Amino acid sequence: MDEDLLKLKNPRPAAPRPPGLLHRAGWLIARLIAAFLFLSTALVVIYRFVPVPVTLTMVFDPNGITKTWMPLSQIDRNMVDAAIAGEDGKFCQHNGFDQEAILKAWERNQEGGRIRGGSTISQQTAKNVFLWQGGGYLRKGLEAWFTVLIEAIWGKRRIMEVYLNVAETGIGTYGVEAGAQRYYHKPAKDLTRVEAARIAAAFPQPKVRAVAGATGATRHHGNVIAARVSTVRADYDTCVYK
Repeated sequence: MDEDLLKLKNPRPAAPRPPGLLHRAGWLIARLIAAFLFLSTALVVIYRFVPVPVTLTMVFDPNGITKTWMPLSQIDRNMVDAAIAGEDGKFCQHNGFDQEAILKAWERNQEGGRIRGGSTISQQTAKNVFLWQGGGYLRKGLEAWFTVLIEAIWGKRRIMEVYLNVAETGIGTYGVEAGAQRYYHKPAKDLTRVEAARIAAAFPQPKVRAVAGATGATRHHGNVIAARVSTVRADYDTCVYK
């Protein structure tokens, strides 16, 4: 009898309830995010020293690919200047994002017509190396994350080197070395100012803009870039060659 009363006064503690579905889902999501942050950072660190072997754009290119990795020291400075002049005039000044260019692009897009972006060379490099082509909020968010990483881990010189090696320069052609060989039958270290400017003029739409024998708007844009090279060299590319 005394034992029964003791059990009533001191009941056995109830077993803990198993975690609910919401709790397990939250834990899984947290682990996936942590894994992504670790793996993405590790990949960026690796590519700080190792040439990028292939990108998703190359993998899914139906035309096959031609590419040759070339260190920046073997790419003519005209090509660096032309890329900055044509794609990202504030490359050495921003931290990966050009807020003014993004705002202007947004304002133009509100007017209708062809959608235009305000992506910097850093953003384009992040997209080309780690992500896929096309839009969407998910890809844009990931692009921003990788842009922050490469700016912090790579620095401007490495970003430019990778960009000039993975950017599409024609149908199935990637990198300025392959582009120089395709259009001018010479290595990228021997490009003239005009030749480099023509390649840079085709960067936004490499599948439809002619490089050799460029005419119309592409030729005009290339001439504008070539004219700006001197200004760029004096004011903007010190972060690449310092």
